[in-house]
Amino acid sequence: MSKALALVVALFFVAFCGECHGELRFGFYKGKCGRTDVEVLVKNVVQTWHNTKRETAIAAALLRMQFHDCFVNGCDASILLDGNNSEKKALPNSSVRGYPLIDAIKEALEERCKGLVSCADIISMAARDAVVLSGGKWYNVETGRKDGKVSLASNVNLPSPSISVSDSIKVFGNKNLSPTDMVYLLGGHTVGNTHCSLIQDRIYNFNNTGVHDPTMSQWLFSELKNKCPRVPSNTVDNPIPLDMKSPSFVDNSFFQEIQKGNGVLKIDQQLALDGLTKKIVGDIVKDPNFYTKFGEAMVKLGRVEVLTDGQGEVRTSCRVVNKKSFFFGLFNWNK
Repeated sequence: MSKALALVVALFFVAFCGECHGELRFGFYKGKCGRTDVEVLVKNVVQTWHNTKRETAIAAALLRMQFHDCFVNGCDASILLDGNNSEKKALPNSSVRGYPLIDAIKEALEERCKGLVSCADIISMAARDAVVLSGGKWYNVETGRKDGKVSLASNVNLPSPSISVSDSIKVFGNKNLSPTDMVYLLGGHTVGNTHCSLIQDRIYNFNNTGVHDPTMSQWLFSELKNKCPRVPSNTVDNPIPLDMKSPSFVDNSFFQEIQKGNGVLKIDQQLALDGLTKKIVGDIVKDPNFYTKFGEAMVKLGRVEVLTDGQGEVRTSCRVVNKKSFFFGLFNWNK
């Protein structure tokens, strides 16, 4: 078939297909899955997983998954793809969890509306629902993403826990996220853990000085010394809550704690000290609308380099790319 004819047919389908939407928007799936409300179904699966499997840390897992996905190739669910050299195999992603939950949601959706809901959208919706289950507030999620087809460990270049505030602002800026967005998104550390191996230098040999990081409160220093021995074990790498006050709840206590010198990661503590972000942190601590603004920052994260119609695909399984059918191969729909 000639390229000209293929283009004409493609334009015909774009013009007349009622399901063709090229934009990211709220309520993208409304009315498209029969009597099934896609977002309610996702919420129910997340809630069941949370309740029956006692997976109380699912908010931290899914927030981390969304961040790690969106910062590599955009929010395209490339982190979900299996493979010997996929993003899952990259060292920064070794602690990412939540894949079986995403699989369960995808399976439930495929039973009701096959080939409709992308894995990239599932991550965003499930992360929101997990935030709500962990004490956060509901925020609307934009949907309409397509799934990517490329997942390479070599593409994973995420900011480290010891990055400076100024460099972090540049990294987030490259994703069209402002310094305020960055501070709110790092506030996702209100849930979840790090490990002793990642903060050993802050406790015992900060910047090769032989002593602990002086920005750390005496209370935090004592706590971390007890949990993280000077000579680490080869087999035990203890988990450390990133928010020592309320590690299981999504709230603004993280920002209160870093103001007291209780930031576990270097970048977290520097947010409260660096002139570029100190005022932002102070404003968040006083702001009664933390939950609304956190949700707004998550929505902006979900817009990073997304694929919409004409790009990517809707995977049948979140772990593998689809096998092209003859028809779609002719018209290169997913290129």
